[in-house]
Amino acid sequence: MAGFDEHFDWVVAGSGAGSMSSALVMRKAGKSVLILEKSPFVGGTTAKSGGVIWVPNNRFMTEAGVKDSADAALAYLDAVVGDDSRTPGSTHEKRKVYVDEAPNMLDFLVAQGVKLERASNFWPDYYDELPGGCKTSRCVVAQLFNTNELGPWGKKLRPGFLTVPAKLEEGRKLPYYKRSWEGRRMFLRVALRTFVARLTGKKIVSGGAALQGRMLQASLEAGVDIRLEAPVKELIVEDGKVTGVVTVKEGKPWRVGARLGVLINAGGFARNQAMRDKYQPGTRVEWSQTNESDTGDMHLEMERIGAVLAQMNEMVGYQCTTPPGWEKQDPMAGAQGLTAKPHAILVDQSGVRYMNEGGSYELYCENMLKRNQTVPAIPSWAVFDSQYLDKYMLAGTFPGRNKPRNWTEEGYLRQADTLGQLARLLAIDSTALERTIGRWNSFVDKGVDEDFHRGERAYDHWLGDPYHGPNPALGRIDKAPFYAVPVVPGDVSTYGGAVTDAQARVVKADGSVIEGLYATGVSTASVMGGVYPGAGASIGPSLTFGYVAARHAAGLANKSG
Repeated sequence: MAGFDEHFDWVVAGSGAGSMSSALVMRKAGKSVLILEKSPFVGGTTAKSGGVIWVPNNRFMTEAGVKDSADAALAYLDAVVGDDSRTPGSTHEKRKVYVDEAPNMLDFLVAQGVKLERASNFWPDYYDELPGGCKTSRCVVAQLFNTNELGPWGKKLRPGFLTVPAKLEEGRKLPYYKRSWEGRRMFLRVALRTFVARLTGKKIVSGGAALQGRMLQASLEAGVDIRLEAPVKELIVEDGKVTGVVTVKEGKPWRVGARLGVLINAGGFARNQAMRDKYQPGTRVEWSQTNESDTGDMHLEMERIGAVLAQMNEMVGYQCTTPPGWEKQDPMAGAQGLTAKPHAILVDQSGVRYMNEGGSYELYCENMLKRNQTVPAIPSWAVFDSQYLDKYMLAGTFPGRNKPRNWTEEGYLRQADTLGQLARLLAIDSTALERTIGRWNSFVDKGVDEDFHRGERAYDHWLGDPYHGPNPALGRIDKAPFYAVPVVPGDVSTYGGAVTDAQARVVKADGSVIEGLYATGVSTASVMGGVYPGAGASIGPSLTFGYVAARHAAGLANKSG
């Protein structure tokens, strides 16, 4: 390996969850590690996310007395994802590696001092009605984290999306503080935690920022070399094997050799409009929750040296709504449950309802894009009544009808005394909208959504209102005034990339591996295929296959071979 400026055993492009998972494995094995991050912040899009990890049969389920197994999880993934020639990133073999190794990965992280916990006792899989589906929770998150523990690195951690030191479960129930004692207790707990943090100077983060903060802390303590504003410009190939990378140091090209291999975990291409236009027409970079450096550079570089890109049409869709000023805020605020709560539905631009508004956000946006091919549906309209505004959050604002004045002045929030008037504001035939709402109300009265079965899954109930009965997902739209806001198919990431084998090695079109090159996260064609089976189905595989890749490269045996 001549002609290099320096050498490491393991070189990683990107600083997300899977990068640090792999780095900790390598450091535990006594190997040197370099993580190269092109942005000024550590953590990738994971830090901006909820930081949920989907791990079946995990230690926290066992501690809680909840039964699960690798066989049940594999049956579930096989039922939800299945084998399809259009999704070569997902095979039965890779899914088996995932369900076998994810719990081992979790145990390893805990052993390295990364403090994790069960996200909730009730966070069902998105297709919990299918064989092997979990109606309780397979979700794991990081415990709240004080970024002051990172010292000067604290300012280099990418900020998360929650502005208060609340756990995800607490954040979900805070809006109900006026309607339940549980909500009031939650509100007081978070308020007290916020007060104490300010009094003591602590900077408490949760969700993805907490996960990445804890992973960063463990990595630094383990002696991982992490460099910011150091993009990988090129993969160096010698005799068909990746032996290093070209990065940038002090503004000049810098060649780094990798004795055991290079891992790509550089995110997706959600911020590259040209690639979106090519692979995901009809989607926009402005609607993405990903960070600004999510531009697909390494997708193109891997393809250049022979990698196969697949599942590039897939994204982890996450519906968003666009109030004035949304460009400077989080466009996902309050959007996931926007039309899954009682007293609200989603209609296309003809006034017709066309999906179950509960369930997976990935499927929600997929349905919207498909509908738009035949009937204008981007944007679609969330239609609701005054009961909804009185009880639920809207676009990041707390319950209540006192919304920002510019919402109505600039045409974001449409309001009318009758459905006919609302239809005219939306340029929809009034008869069509009234018929749609009438049909919905009849379903609510029967307690059954005869068109799309909303409210029949445990996950639909999770997205609904826990204090509304008899079905948490169903409620009439019949109390004036009536309202509507636009909804578009946003995302939390793209979901396609390089095809990898069961050991996370990047493969060529003929099925052979590119020696020395591994990949994980959304830089790859997801092991979940074109489906999102549960919360954390991106971060879980990123962590797990980063762990698997490092163990393979270091010559350590994985449970699955």
